[in-house]
Amino acid sequence: MCAKSPDELAKERLARIQAAMNLEEPDRVPLSGVGGDVIPAYAGITHYEFCFDYNKTREALAKFNKDFPCDWTFASGFTGVGVPPLTYAFADDPEVSTVFGMSGRTHDILGDKCTRYPGRELAENCSPQFIGGTFMQPEEYDQLIEDPVGFIAETVLPRICRNLETPRKAMATWVRLGMESGNVMAFMQGVAEDLANIGMPSIPLTLAMAPLDLIGDGLRDVTNVLIDVRKYPDKVKKACEALIEPILKIALAMKPLGANIAFIPLHLNEYLSPKLYNEFYWPYLKEVILRLADEGIKSMVFFEGKHEPHLETILELPPKWGIAYFEKTDIRKAKELLKNHTCVMGGIPISLIIGSTPEKIDEYVKGLMEDIKPGGGYIASTSIGIAPRETPLENIRALIDAVEKYGKY
Repeated sequence: MCAKSPDELAKERLARIQAAMNLEEPDRVPLSGVGGDVIPAYAGITHYEFCFDYNKTREALAKFNKDFPCDWTFASGFTGVGVPPLTYAFADDPEVSTVFGMSGRTHDILGDKCTRYPGRELAENCSPQFIGGTFMQPEEYDQLIEDPVGFIAETVLPRICRNLETPRKAMATWVRLGMESGNVMAFMQGVAEDLANIGMPSIPLTLAMAPLDLIGDGLRDVTNVLIDVRKYPDKVKKACEALIEPILKIALAMKPLGANIAFIPLHLNEYLSPKLYNEFYWPYLKEVILRLADEGIKSMVFFEGKHEPHLETILELPPKWGIAYFEKTDIRKAKELLKNHTCVMGGIPISLIIGSTPEKIDEYVKGLMEDIKPGGGYIASTSIGIAPRETPLENIRALIDAVEKYGKY
């Protein structure tokens, strides 16, 4: 029997994902694989090299994806953590936003205060970290509401980035960042070619946010924004409304490049009661999802933490709107509630892959598939896609083998 060509493999894998998103049964449950810190460890490089050396990173990604194949890989770029306000400062010029990618090099160029990188603020084998900060005061909500893009670009960014603090520093920084963007684009194109050569489907993603998360992550920090919803409720709501358009402009900037899925990671959902969630969070996130759907872009929302108190709100979206990716939510409960409405993703605790055995992983996946597989509309995935350096490689292999064995329809 002849081995399948990379093109045949890519089409087969893409068909599985599309069938699941359309609430159908493919030939097998698609698997979204793990990535993260385990990749540089497997390639024999430090995390510092993984964040700063594009050539070594590209080689590491190609090696890992070839040896641990899945249907949908998120091990497809350099390891970096974003500076949310940076992207949205360019919402009025969205074509510019597509050239920025956060890596150790861009961290150095900007001198940002809200992230930490290996070989800089951290030891060489630590993951980059987002620590955030408070870069806007409550009395500045009015400025954010009146001109969100201008306020972020002219007031917030110089507070976040040391190398944007003065006009003179900023001029040199923007030139350096522009020069670096060429390296970033070349790197991403190279990775895409490598993945195509091993039969990985091309699924270009764009990025969006819940407006309250943008305020919490990039402007006020989580603690302050949770206070703000009680002290300044009207201003927070108006700010969330004002941020919808910039968020959409940035998300849609990738549409001409083929993106038809928007990744939306949620951060504050677990911290809010149903009352606060339905008042300050869901209406604005829902509008982002619906407006993207109007543009032909489905959303993949990563419902971080335990989302059970808010599960039923998902039914307010139109059927087949996208993917609900759950971290700690009971996937069986979610699948039962959302069947014939929403494709669900997740269900495999990352702790199982980190600290269990191949035999227990096989047993767990078998039971999960028996309960979740019927009817389609399911993508198998670990609870988070980032595996630590110490993750046993035999456990990653066991996960792949188990899904292939028990996920067939």
